[in-house]
Amino acid sequence: MTVEEILQGESKDLEFKEKLPEDSKKYMKTIVAFSNGDGGRLIIGVNDDREVVGVDQTAVFTMIDKITNAISDSCEPLIIPDIAPQAVGDKTVIVVEISAGRQRPYYLKSLGMDKGTFIRTSGSTRLADRPFIQEMYYEDENRSFDNVVNKDIEVTDADIKSFCEDMKKEAQRNCMDEKDAKKVKTPTKNNLITWGILKEENGVIRPTYAYYYLRGLDGVMSKIQCAVFKGNTRGIFVDKREYEGNLWEQVEQAYQFVLRNIHLGARIKGIHRQDVYELPPESIRELIINAVVNCSYLQGSLVQVAIYDNRLEISSPGGLMPGVTIEKMKEGFSKVRNHGIANAFVYMNLIEQWGSGIPKILTQTKEYGLPEVEFIDMENALRVNMYRAFSNDEKQTIKTNDKSKRQTINTNDNDKQKTAKEYAILEYLGRVDKAKTVDIAAVIGLGPDRTRVILASMAKRNMIVAEGANRNRIYRLPQTIN
Repeated sequence: MTVEEILQGESKDLEFKEKLPEDSKKYMKTIVAFSNGDGGRLIIGVNDDREVVGVDQTAVFTMIDKITNAISDSCEPLIIPDIAPQAVGDKTVIVVEISAGRQRPYYLKSLGMDKGTFIRTSGSTRLADRPFIQEMYYEDENRSFDNVVNKDIEVTDADIKSFCEDMKKEAQRNCMDEKDAKKVKTPTKNNLITWGILKEENGVIRPTYAYYYLRGLDGVMSKIQCAVFKGNTRGIFVDKREYEGNLWEQVEQAYQFVLRNIHLGARIKGIHRQDVYELPPESIRELIINAVVNCSYLQGSLVQVAIYDNRLEISSPGGLMPGVTIEKMKEGFSKVRNHGIANAFVYMNLIEQWGSGIPKILTQTKEYGLPEVEFIDMENALRVNMYRAFSNDEKQTIKTNDKSKRQTINTNDNDKQKTAKEYAILEYLGRVDKAKTVDIAAVIGLGPDRTRVILASMAKRNMIVAEGANRNRIYRLPQTIN
């Protein structure tokens, strides 16, 4: 632990306590949350202002014993911490380091699993909901929910044959040329068992949830919602659709919906005219596929594709998988939530190579001269914003709850690369009217301290208004518009 790290403030894997609380539950929730996530450090001896106040050096080892015993007595399954004193300048702090657990979910014994399982988001600790707890079980057993047998439906040999033929047609449709299409083999029942789409139990073939969702059988969860909104907030619908049926057909329908509702231009290459969309089509398709493959069907929400004046927004229930960060995603790290669905999509040539999708999207949008794609971890969902192109003198209007108010932002080329988070903040304030730093931080996927820097910059440029002081400060859009 260095002074520089402390000055960066609390984050998803770092929390400060000025002194050791008498009630251990006040910090045990954080210990449990670190274990359920990617691990983290609790620092005793640093206050909320990131000032190192230190601990009583004569009581250091007594405190370490107290923390160790509290963790052992309070947490289930057993959490083994690494606790040690550390000098920071002329002060001593206690560093409680927690590794990512391998027996999740971890919870507080006194509260039970339902009310005692906590997770870490941005710089705060929150209670995990039941779907998230269920996902922890599947993840730690190296399996996914879509590989579980669905006992509510039965599947016949005729159903399986039809399913395999439909998948083959889609695989052929996605081949580069007719020669490759002729090489595609029809999947067999054994292939589906290997992929986790079917499962054999006591000599009986049963469908898993992967089959259920790939076929779109429930008519409730197996949908993609698409919409076009006027402006940059979810205020006025221009068009909306819900697509059902085979999951790969939904992907294609959602993809075509986007293409119909974004601008199509042209460029001349040699003597030929080429149609060019304002957003890279391959990246649009890739984002929709990623949203479907990594959707948490336990959450009770749908994949949503929304088009605004300034962006394409794709939201997938479930958020990031444990061990996955936005930075790792950008580098090509891949971890799939639904193994059966992913295996089917690989066969149908909808997924080319594991982990290649996001880096390719970043490259394509850069080549288009667009702002970098924005990934927002919203705790129980992952939202991706692909910002649309604007000319140098074009203006973008952000609507607030009050129709009489408007905020105008210049979106010239120099602003594009640095205001993606600002756009998200303005859109959020337009929906909620006013909010605190911690709420805004959760929306844009940053820690409170980094969020405060952005908010201060925006307030200085009169993009937003700050009211109140310190922890009571709230932010809103300006009342008057130029």
